[in-house]
Amino acid sequence: MNNNSISIVILAAGKGSRMKSNKAKVLHEISGKPMLYHIIKESKKLSDDITVVVAHQKEAVIKSMQAYFHDINFIEQDAQNYPGTGGAVMDIAPKYEKVLVLNGDMPLITAEALKGFLEIHADIIMSIFDLEDPSGYGRVVIRNQEVEYIVEQKDASEAELNVTTVNAGIYAFSRSILDRYIPDLENDNAQQEYYLTDIIAMAKEEEASIVPLLVDEEHFKGVNSKKDLAQAEVIMQQRIKNRWMEAGVTMQLPETIYIEESVVFEGECKIENNCRITGESRITDSHIKAGSVVEDSIMQNSDCGPMAHLRPASEIIDTHIGNFVETKKAKLNGVKAGHLSYIGDAEVDTGTNIGAGTITCNYDGKNKFKTTIGKDVFIGSDTQLVAPVTIEDNVMIAAGTTVTSGTIKSGNLVLSRTKMRLVKDFYYKFFGKK
Repeated sequence: MNNNSISIVILAAGKGSRMKSNKAKVLHEISGKPMLYHIIKESKKLSDDITVVVAHQKEAVIKSMQAYFHDINFIEQDAQNYPGTGGAVMDIAPKYEKVLVLNGDMPLITAEALKGFLEIHADIIMSIFDLEDPSGYGRVVIRNQEVEYIVEQKDASEAELNVTTVNAGIYAFSRSILDRYIPDLENDNAQQEYYLTDIIAMAKEEEASIVPLLVDEEHFKGVNSKKDLAQAEVIMQQRIKNRWMEAGVTMQLPETIYIEESVVFEGECKIENNCRITGESRITDSHIKAGSVVEDSIMQNSDCGPMAHLRPASEIIDTHIGNFVETKKAKLNGVKAGHLSYIGDAEVDTGTNIGAGTITCNYDGKNKFKTTIGKDVFIGSDTQLVAPVTIEDNVMIAAGTTVTSGTIKSGNLVLSRTKMRLVKDFYYKFFGKK
């Protein structure tokens, strides 16, 4: 859909005080990415000229977006002297004749939902909603298929209050309209701000064409509070999961599953209920069982869970990870780890069985150390592997063993247990006879 004949300006300068947070409003996350990321991602499908207007916490906003995008422009709004939506566009220098102005708090916008702004030819295109209950919104009065004027609710007559068409807050202007009217904007209002909507009023007086574009509330929903954020998350999650189910991923009770925007599925995958899959995880021909968490990890032809936890940098290939098993920065290839184990900073090769309760002791309080386990190793239950340690191929480790030597050679049995002792009648001596 890329049509590099439109410039896009994204207003991301606001504080977002209703979010009740120290974080910049546009950096609050939806499905693992900041709200602003989602808007820029969709904008890039339409334009090669994207400008983000910043002010509040501008350094944090710019740094966050530059981690994802390297070809967008940032300009700082002089919010002290030129506040408001009109003030935000005063210093823009669009490349193309048509300029689409988006809000940085609308993370559900898609390129498809914006295509109407590209298809209509007018001096100004103004997005509108048609609401059953327009209370609290400014009304948009339309005559002969053009916007006649906008009136705030507090200023509306009885007839105007019956209008159900309201301003959705997104506009496309011709560059010549902006050049003509931005210098004439004034802040003679209760908020002492410069408003983009004043351009519409001035342009109408000079008979510019102002065309309304009806949009749906889902895609153009603004996020102004934590409640709005949660509602937007539900919609975004539905989109993500629907996309993957349409691509062939099986999901049981998908409404209970959380999948971040950056996760990728390949081949035949199945996800059971109450799972969480995040970060740059890539799941190929694998089965994630109920209640499991997968973070920034790779699964290939494997299964995990129920109630497994693959922490970041885990790579699970041709492997069975059972219930209550946790991995972190671990590469397992052709391994069985059935239950109740922690495998961290480790590399485990094919044919190895890891018994219940096995722990790689990878942290000494100051540094992390690696455990390397070869092929066809049998590790008994309740084994502690104190890193750094290397277990060569074809080793057997008895249950209850603590392995502390640097390298265990092939063919050996490792056994470290204290001799079992029996103290006759100790129970009765301790608790007394019943």
